[in-house]
Amino acid sequence: MNDVKTEGLSFRQSVNHMVDRALTALGIDPGLARAIKTCNSVLQVSFPVRIRGKIEVFKGWRAVHSIHRLPAKGGIRYDLKVCQDEVEALASLMTYKCAIVDVPFGGSKGGLHIDPRQYDRDELELITRRFARELARRGFLSPATNVPAPDLGTGQREMAWILDTYKTLHPEDINYVACVTGKPVAQGGIKGRVEATGRGVQLGLREFFRYPEDVKAAGLDGGLADKRIVVQGLGNVGYHAAKFLQEEDGARIVAIIERDGALVDDNGLSVEQVRQYMNETGGLKGFPGATFVEDGAAVLEKACDILLPAALEGVIHTGNAARIQAKVVAEAANGPVTYEADEILRSRGIVIIPDAYLNAGGVVVSYFEWIRNIHHMRFGRMERRFDEVRGQHVVSALEMMTGEKAPDWMRGELVRGADESDLVYSGLDDTMRLALQDIRAVRGIADGRHDYRTAAYMVAVQKIARSYADLGVSV
Repeated sequence: MNDVKTEGLSFRQSVNHMVDRALTALGIDPGLARAIKTCNSVLQVSFPVRIRGKIEVFKGWRAVHSIHRLPAKGGIRYDLKVCQDEVEALASLMTYKCAIVDVPFGGSKGGLHIDPRQYDRDELELITRRFARELARRGFLSPATNVPAPDLGTGQREMAWILDTYKTLHPEDINYVACVTGKPVAQGGIKGRVEATGRGVQLGLREFFRYPEDVKAAGLDGGLADKRIVVQGLGNVGYHAAKFLQEEDGARIVAIIERDGALVDDNGLSVEQVRQYMNETGGLKGFPGATFVEDGAAVLEKACDILLPAALEGVIHTGNAARIQAKVVAEAANGPVTYEADEILRSRGIVIIPDAYLNAGGVVVSYFEWIRNIHHMRFGRMERRFDEVRGQHVVSALEMMTGEKAPDWMRGELVRGADESDLVYSGLDDTMRLALQDIRAVRGIADGRHDYRTAAYMVAVQKIARSYADLGVSV
């Protein structure tokens, strides 16, 4: 098996070692601990596709870590670094992530060993549809048992192709539209899914900054306003997280790191302008009004309040962990800090807000989308006009009692019924708040017994163990 190495440990081993701290703290029976950590099943497929007159063979995987809840849920990524070890590690993270935020899914993940930039749209459609057929024929694609979503290298377009392929194979399944999430809205998707992971990062950080004692323990004070943030990776997650933190919370994005280097400006970079420049040029070099640093990895070590790694796993490792100068490391990506680096950062007093909690916004909104698809009805359809009428009654009552006309802004806010976007945002906000409250309760903030990662995994393990107990496995 081709392992993704994170110094001495593979990615999967790194995740398991982090979970071991939670299992030890909870005193979980060793047999049950092995059951919780073990990957349930892994499918490896190889399939040929004719590309530009030649046959190419593609290799892909779909791992199911846990089916203590169904369906198993997790994205599909297209990347040349994809291998079985990575897919298994990401599937296990999905299991714990879903448990932490109370989403009733098991954990799964898929990947195709491919560089999507080397193929045009039509070629990618052929490859994606063939991969979807391989998954569906073997029971690894179904609204009831296994539901993919976008990940690195994939998006709404790929999910629409997978959906249509599944529908063709299973026309009798009235819930076919729920076989994937992250679809275009016109194909059964939900508003807010594209930016959901980045929005969840913002909401998770907001919740962290609501607790002055936690903020003080991290060597900071106040709220997010004017906090210096270094963002590594301006893809979908990093872009939306940085954009929301800058435009809505007043944070200062002092550096952005990408594949070709990094931009640095202590006065703050415009996330939107940098993103537009990247779309036009393909990189950061040459962006006006900022310092370009060719060695982007070195900028991870820049002094800042919050370091937000939002790209791939293992970017903070034993080679640079001792030089990280951030007060808080907010893991917007999956596995950006290796197990060994995690030990170093914690020993230095650097607070880590873990990936299994912080980047869970995507699966939370995927859950909302899946529920919407299963119910065959958009959120708010039945109650929106009723809420508007009730709001009008409230305004009329206020005007009658005061003898004055309500201001237009007040009338507009009270009378407006919530649309689907409002409900999705509200549900995501509530989920991220409650999950961090659960983590803080387990962590024991009074004496700081556990770091946030260990506490988050303790929350997850307790819920998973309870599920096994309910199914007849003794705890």
